Amino acid sequence: MEDSEEEVTAEEEVSEETNEEESNEEVEVVSEEDQDSEDAILADDTNAAELQIVDLYNEHDNAKIDEFNNNLTSTLNIKVDYDKTEFSTEWITIMEETIRYIDNILRNPNRFIINEEDIVKIELARRVTVESIKHLSRNTNLIQKYDKKTGDIKPSKILNINKEESYDTYENRFIYSLIQNMRAFINFKKKSLEGVTNAKDDKKATYSGATKVGNTKYNISIDLDSSIDSGTTDENNIETVMERIAKLEDRILDLTSSEVYKIINKLHITLVTSPIKKTNVILKNTNFQYALKLWNYMQEHMDNDTVNVKESKEERVTGKLKDYADEAFLLEYSILDLYSGAKGKKTKQKKKEVSKKIVNGMLQKLLEIDTIDKKEIIELIDKYYTVVKYKNVVNDKEIRDKFKAAIKKYTEKFENMNLE
Repeated sequence: MEDSEEEVTAEEEVSEETNEEESNEEVEVVSEEDQDSEDAILADDTNAAELQIVDLYNEHDNAKIDEFNNNLTSTLNIKVDYDKTEFSTEWITIMEETIRYIDNILRNPNRFIINEEDIVKIELARRVTVESIKHLSRNTNLIQKYDKKTGDIKPSKILNINKEESYDTYENRFIYSLIQNMRAFINFKKKSLEGVTNAKDDKKATYSGATKVGNTKYNISIDLDSSIDSGTTDENNIETVMERIAKLEDRILDLTSSEVYKIINKLHITLVTSPIKKTNVILKNTNFQYALKLWNYMQEHMDNDTVNVKESKEERVTGKLKDYADEAFLLEYSILDLYSGAKGKKTKQKKKEVSKKIVNGMLQKLLEIDTIDKKEIIELIDKYYTVVKYKNVVNDKEIRDKFKAAIKKYTEKFENMNLE
């Protein structure tokens, strides 16, 4: 780095006369390369990869650029064809996330024991329980025979109690009703999506220009098209949405095949309606909390939320956008003119004038950005200028030194080799 700093200092002390001599030598070198091959301009090397528009314009006479602009006639037309149906897929996501909690409920359903009491003949009694004895003691008329010696009692009839599990609870009816509402909600949303196609967003820019420089006429025509890729798989792609709905319906079908659902379905119960009773199970059980959240969401979003937005227009563009297109035409002209070998040698003063003109144009565009103040612009330019100048000086010297060292090392190694 010390060598680099010395190199920078040394170059800063070089006189104006020395700079002019080096500039002339550089022009001569470039001219020799052009004589060897006209294709050297288009060579795919490091310098070509860092092509500067300023350098390209520097190769042209300022008068030519002025003549190009004075004789320029051009048009820029932009056509927009936009057609999109906007809809929400939030409900699909919520259902997909909630189904597993509903499945947990159906796998571990809420239940209670039902005691069915019936007075039957003693021969038909399946089981005598404590409740049966208590009932018999209160209803002595059912005693057929009593043996005082043994104390045996023979009833004619006795209370028979059958205990059965029942799934007919409010919580289970709530889940059953929720599943029914989910199926109806999905059918409604599917119907609202009928006829929806993928979004169409086509744009086309057409630029045509003509000018004359000297005795040569130049014409250009550019067509630029853009459209949405129909194969995209974003969440608003209608094919993707319908696939998610189909998978959702399959998972709901699995819920309806559970034993609890089938039992409640056979009871032909009346569906639960809002407001939902806040039982302890519904309030405290995590699975039911998610189920209640889905219930409330469907109640609030049972409407058609699809909105179709269309726009189709074609207009002639003027102002800054057209100026940018004209500059692109000028750039293409400059490339063609250079390739044709029409570039002329410039003195240092003429190159400086062209550079100033280009820089002025760039600064004008830069000043149009109202988010950056004058101080920030000056700081950015100063910083970038220092970095680029320092980089060019240091990199050139380092590259030369490394090549010299590598060649010297290789030569010494080759000379010291003992060939057998």
